[in-house]
Amino acid sequence: MNIIITFLLAIINGMLINNVTLSRFYGICPFLGVSKKTSSALGMGAAVVAVILLATIICWPIYQLLQLAGIPFMDTITYILVIASIVQLIEMIIKKYSPSLYKALGVYLPLITTNCAVLGVAQGNTDQGFTFMQSIANALGTSLGFALIIFVFSTIRYRLDSNDTPKAFKGIPIALITAALMAMALLGLGGMVDWPY
Repeated sequence: MNIIITFLLAIINGMLINNVTLSRFYGICPFLGVSKKTSSALGMGAAVVAVILLATIICWPIYQLLQLAGIPFMDTITYILVIASIVQLIEMIIKKYSPSLYKALGVYLPLITTNCAVLGVAQGNTDQGFTFMQSIANALGTSLGFALIIFVFSTIRYRLDSNDTPKAFKGIPIALITAALMAMALLGLGGMVDWPY
């Protein structure tokens, strides 16, 4: 039972308390670029969840092999290759089964390859010495947190675009101010979950 509670706390921690987009600004490019429409934000969130989970499942054992071979410094290059392969696979699947989502995501779908949230999770799991299950919990929490925040942000941006915003704040400036307010709101949850970060 203790393992399940720890797993759930790790997911909550990654989703809300240490949300990578709002606390570390990882993945800010797709966060701002795809969040104009709720449907594309959901699609991007789902794609990032899949990429982060698959990357974690594949990269953790690869890192163990790199350590055994005495070349753990090759982890970043290896992770980038794994992430690029996963993104290509997901891009082909979305293009085949949902052409409208593929068109809506546009250039941001291939940019998941360079999304620092994906690489940051894979690298952070191994740098902090997480076990495989801790890595999965961290990946699940982080990716669900990204999906949640980009969806919530897309609903807020929809309202912002329909409101009378001063000209100097229209577009990205008001979006960044809103993201900062969201980050401060989640900052208030800090210390609620004891998780090793």
